[in-house]
Amino acid sequence: MPFAIPKERYNGKINTVTIGKDNTVTLGGAGSYPFLGFEGGVQAGIPVAFEIWDTAPSDWAPALNEIYGDVYADPVAWALLCQDKYKADMVALRLYSTHPDQGDSSASDAGELVKKVLAAIKVPLIILGANHLEKDAEVLKACAEAASGYNCLLGKAQEKNYKTIGAAAMAYGHYVLALSNLDINLAKQLNILLTQMGVKQEQIVMDTMSSSLGYGLEYSYSVMERVRQAALKQNDKMVQMPIISDVGIEAWKAKEAKTDNEAWGDTKSRGILWEATSAIGLLMSGSDALIMRHPQAVAQVRKTVAGLMAA
Repeated sequence: MPFAIPKERYNGKINTVTIGKDNTVTLGGAGSYPFLGFEGGVQAGIPVAFEIWDTAPSDWAPALNEIYGDVYADPVAWALLCQDKYKADMVALRLYSTHPDQGDSSASDAGELVKKVLAAIKVPLIILGANHLEKDAEVLKACAEAASGYNCLLGKAQEKNYKTIGAAAMAYGHYVLALSNLDINLAKQLNILLTQMGVKQEQIVMDTMSSSLGYGLEYSYSVMERVRQAALKQNDKMVQMPIISDVGIEAWKAKEAKTDNEAWGDTKSRGILWEATSAIGLLMSGSDALIMRHPQAVAQVRKTVAGLMAA
């Protein structure tokens, strides 16, 4: 007697968001739960953005310093290294020095840097603030103007600064990365607020807040799982936006990823595996794209995704 694989039926589909100018990348498009190819509706791929900073990091692990140390002082060279050598699908520029406690560099300086990076690279650009509500609104507004015509992803918009960032995205033709704090209701509410001010649903990407292995991954997983259930099974259009997971910054915070300890094995390999494992866990819960750091971790994730897509 032949065995028929049971299949779920879905009522909704994840929106697609295409960022970039000449060489574009599309996020989303799934019509089923992650990697269930036999049910159909799986997105074409999982794009990975390599994270770069506008200033030299002081606390990155040695495993990262040996890869990027020579280009820390030049964000343009850093972006090109990620694009040309490590085949980044996107570049995520984190404007860390704009934070009032980390240099307080100006919005105009950030805008000028964005222009230089965009002039150098071919892949799409994600522009990230320093996670300071007031300063991010000012900085991302200037960067949106500087990047006009390049269809970038601006973030992260939060409940207290979404109006400025959303308005800048609409004015200059960009997309909004909306951050909510591990709560499906907060994620939905922020999307509603953005759409009420005129941002189209197809202009929004969600970050439901990423966590790493051993440091809250299960919370991120469960929230993203609920978001995907509401989007696909309940056809809730206010949570049908693609999700991007900012995994590198979280994974490399873990002491297990960067602390020398003979009992734990090789530090470099451990850090790479910590990032890769965290990323794969978030993909399993419904993430559509990733922001990562170490090229070997990215390679491991890409290999795993290729195997799952082919299954």
